Amino acid sequence: MSKREAVARYNLIIKKLRKHPATFTEIADYLARESEIQEYDFNISIRTFQRDRKDIFSIYNIDIQYDFARKVYYIDLEEQPDLNERILEAFDTFNALNLTDRLSQHIHFEKRKPQGTENLHGLLHAIKNRVEIRFVHQKYWEDESTNRHVEPYALKEFKNRWYLLAKDLKDGQIKSFGLDRLTELKILTKSFEFPGDFDVNEHYKYCFGIISPNSERPEDVILSFNAFQGKYIKSLPLHESQEVLIDNEEELRIRLKLFLTHDFFMELLSYGTNLEVLQPESLRYELKATCEQIAKTYV
Repeated sequence: MSKREAVARYNLIIKKLRKHPATFTEIADYLARESEIQEYDFNISIRTFQRDRKDIFSIYNIDIQYDFARKVYYIDLEEQPDLNERILEAFDTFNALNLTDRLSQHIHFEKRKPQGTENLHGLLHAIKNRVEIRFVHQKYWEDESTNRHVEPYALKEFKNRWYLLAKDLKDGQIKSFGLDRLTELKILTKSFEFPGDFDVNEHYKYCFGIISPNSERPEDVILSFNAFQGKYIKSLPLHESQEVLIDNEEELRIRLKLFLTHDFFMELLSYGTNLEVLQPESLRYELKATCEQIAKTYV
């Protein structure tokens, strides 16, 4: 059996148990059906399945448990909070792309440059072991690159780009650095003490995107979308604070609680005439002024 088949089988088992618990017989039957569909041999014995459980835990840190009362295997998502939907989505994508050698004419990839993901493993190592790092960083709006010496705290993804959140030892400020602009990474041996009052989820709780807050407290934002755009906003919320106020055939009106950052402002601009900002008045005025400036460009 090839390594590709084994990895694909792991992902199928995870996919099956994500949906609902299953007996070994149900899992084996599911793998047999997938064998016919994908033209691979995913058939397994109970002994192989037990070995797969260990491999899945070792590789993915996903614990497949057994309920002796119901005689079913299951994945407890509440007990494994790190197993979020974004990670599970990656499993689905990876499993599908394992077939690209046979489906190359049926899959079209977005053509874009790698976004610095080659440094993900090294950065995660430094974050986990709490050791300082050095690297060269190039800002888009500056010609000269700079040498950085930081304490790495966390990684964040935003719009297909990865960012490092770290304390810059030059001025003691917590900053974000785009991995696509980060080179010459060096992992040092000097350790640091992770701040007890820092939590990456709390840091970005009221943020849209990667930009840090530019005010002391988040604001209530009320947005009105037309019904068509509203369907997309409901299926993929703008922010975790999103609350639906009105939802009918003419309008989707939502309330958000967040900081008014540049990232958020540019997101609102992207919706054009499908959106009207109702609150706060300062944001409504700024958006109106920007639209007027855009209109003058095409006079």
